[in-house]
Amino acid sequence: MHGFNIVPRDVMTALKPDNPIGAFVYLVVFVIIALMLSRGLRAGVHAALSKEAHIDRTTISFAQQIATVVIWLMMIILYAHLIPQLRALGTAMLAGAGVASVVIGLAAQSTLGNLVAGISMTIYRPFRLGDTLQIAAPTGTETGTVEKISLGYTTLRVQDGRSVVLPNSVAASQVAINLSPGIGRWPQTVIIRVSRDADIEAASKLARRAAAEVIGEKAVTGCFLTKVDATEAQLELRFQASDPATRDAQRAAVMARLDQEFTAAVKSAPPAQPAPRPTFA
Repeated sequence: MHGFNIVPRDVMTALKPDNPIGAFVYLVVFVIIALMLSRGLRAGVHAALSKEAHIDRTTISFAQQIATVVIWLMMIILYAHLIPQLRALGTAMLAGAGVASVVIGLAAQSTLGNLVAGISMTIYRPFRLGDTLQIAAPTGTETGTVEKISLGYTTLRVQDGRSVVLPNSVAASQVAINLSPGIGRWPQTVIIRVSRDADIEAASKLARRAAAEVIGEKAVTGCFLTKVDATEAQLELRFQASDPATRDAQRAAVMARLDQEFTAAVKSAPPAQPAPRPTFA
């Protein structure tokens, strides 16, 4: 019986945090946990972006990067707290933390400025991922699409395939012209309720075409299925009004056109396939 207890006792002794082997094992475990949490967070964000079109990609991407940094910092802090030698080292270094913080702050003021500017852009959102910006670069005026906003830098992809990398502090301080369609417009939504048995794709195309005839194709964002219950399906027609003073009139004109088009479609439907008249809101 004594022989069976020797190996487990030795293993437990080796796995203690104050043992070099145990410290290494715990390091591997903490790294694996941090990698799993980071990858799980990344997979969750990608799944959310692919399923939900309403999520702001700029904010969620920036938040993912901050959360990843927080995960690694938490793993480092927990590991240092677990290993006695590191706790002693941390206590010894605490006295010089004030001087070190000043030195690091002076050395990393540019990096910290980019980080603060990135957080500011995420909050105020002067532009988003996918927007087309015109900026002043060392090569002259450049026009590109916002491809990435990281903790420190904003990357634009210009038409010839080049990447223009801007520090966030520069991107937040310089004057940039946003050339994306819909900028300076006012979003409008018309809810269309049709029978659940209706052809949803045909109804969506009809709604987009009717709205484009009134306000132009470029102003129409799309028509999306947002709700289905036992008797009816709900579509949302989304478009951009170009003038705040006339946006209500434009919405009324779009609804009137929708009523005409859907009424004509219902009347022309085969008698064997009767469809209730849609409602709008």
